[in-house]
Amino acid sequence: MKLQRKNRRALALGAIAVSGALALTACGSDDTGASDGASNATAANSSIKCDDAKGQLLADGSSAQKNAIDSWVKQFTAACSGVQINYKGGGSGAGVTAFTQGQVAFAGSDSALKPEEVTASKSVCKGGQGIDLPMVGGPIAVGFNVPGVDKLVLNAETLAKIFDSKITNWNDKAIKALNPDATLPDLKIQAFHRSDESGTTDNFTKYLIAASPANWKYEGGKAWQAKGGQSASGSSGVAQQVKQTSGAISYMELSYAKDGIVPVTIDTGASAPVEATVENATKAIAAAQVVGTGKDLSLKLDYATKADGAYPITLVTYEIVCDKGNKADSLPATKAFLRYIASEDGQGVLAEAGYAPIPDDIIAKVRTTIEGLS
Repeated sequence: MKLQRKNRRALALGAIAVSGALALTACGSDDTGASDGASNATAANSSIKCDDAKGQLLADGSSAQKNAIDSWVKQFTAACSGVQINYKGGGSGAGVTAFTQGQVAFAGSDSALKPEEVTASKSVCKGGQGIDLPMVGGPIAVGFNVPGVDKLVLNAETLAKIFDSKITNWNDKAIKALNPDATLPDLKIQAFHRSDESGTTDNFTKYLIAASPANWKYEGGKAWQAKGGQSASGSSGVAQQVKQTSGAISYMELSYAKDGIVPVTIDTGASAPVEATVENATKAIAAAQVVGTGKDLSLKLDYATKADGAYPITLVTYEIVCDKGNKADSLPATKAFLRYIASEDGQGVLAEAGYAPIPDDIIAKVRTTIEGLS
């Protein structure tokens, strides 16, 4: 099934929601109010529905969505003061492990659950299993720090060779060919990858496999497989290394590509190279296919797209939760928080924060699924 996306409407909602964030305690347009109780005292003028949510909610996983989670938590806990949310952001691999071991109420992962992980989840989700709920989309920026260069075009072939230590200098002829007007220095390339198991790594290498299979011979996955290069933990870790290292390049979510980090523009074979923007990522994500079964809503992305204006290096972060068998003490808070972040207002804050909202027809299914969690 092809997904249709109303790009302009989503981005407009994002701009409105973020610009008004300081004036709002929190909101969720699909909800009608909050029940009585101390946890709802600050929610009197909010459309967040706290229900009986209370206590501490533990979660871990994708660092890609950490900036979005932080914004959501601020809004949600302002409304539902009886809830504390602790999201570690230790990486997708850590999140999935914590979930299948029953240590967290939900996990964030930039890759859908593998069959063996679904099987493992059944021991935690009594009578049910872990499911993937797409909640955050966005571009994976390839950020660089090269003195004197403020714009850089690369393609899948050059990126594959850079991250496989086959292209090692910034004035390499292959890079020059893509950037004839740039003054490229005689400077060693410092390529950084994630040291932790990461869904961002998984999605970045899926792009290299799909778009340049002749130059990227690795299987892919959450763990980095190519030899050479340097590593750092988390999206914030690789971003910090790029900021402070002359000649550095790495992959990270767009929200981390700032303060001296410049995103690469990708030559996909379309009529013009494509910039790493929320709108361009949304165009790519809108063409995804649903491949999950039952209540699972995992998506298949086209990393080799050549559509005009579609940014190919994208990811979707899933919130992983039990469809049945959630712990009774954390279920109300889990449902209330997921309900808010899937709402129009929750999704609306994403665009200005460097993320892409999930397409309308899919997020509608996510909302329905959340209401049925037990």
